[in-house]
Amino acid sequence: MIKIVLIDDDPVSIFVTEKLISKNILEPFKVFSFNNATDALKDINNIRPDYLFLDINMPEINGWDFLEMFKPVKKNPEIYILSSSIDETDISKAKQYDKVKNYLTKPLIKQYIKLIFGGGKFDRKIQH
Repeated sequence: MIKIVLIDDDPVSIFVTEKLISKNILEPFKVFSFNNATDALKDINNIRPDYLFLDINMPEINGWDFLEMFKPVKKNPEIYILSSSIDETDISKAKQYDKVKNYLTKPLIKQYIKLIFGGGKFDRKIQH
């Protein structure tokens, strides 16, 4: 079973992403949603996700802080930044993290889901 973690303080974004995933993944999966990074950090190593979608701009602990604090145990998930920011500074910062697979802008689209879960290639991948 594919385990997917969503970390985003915007309930609409979580709802849309969950719906998009559920309509476009053929394999069995389970989504674990968190509206803040603090709670996600407490549970994530018990979940051991295959995929992680992370918002950057959140209160308390933002996405960058989460990336610094997150130390995967046994399994390294594919991490995707999912942000409304199109600021080149954020995109450049994402390149500094080897564990970040790609930087995607909200809203997540069907094409991205098919590429992520279907093993396709992105036209524009962040380069490390």
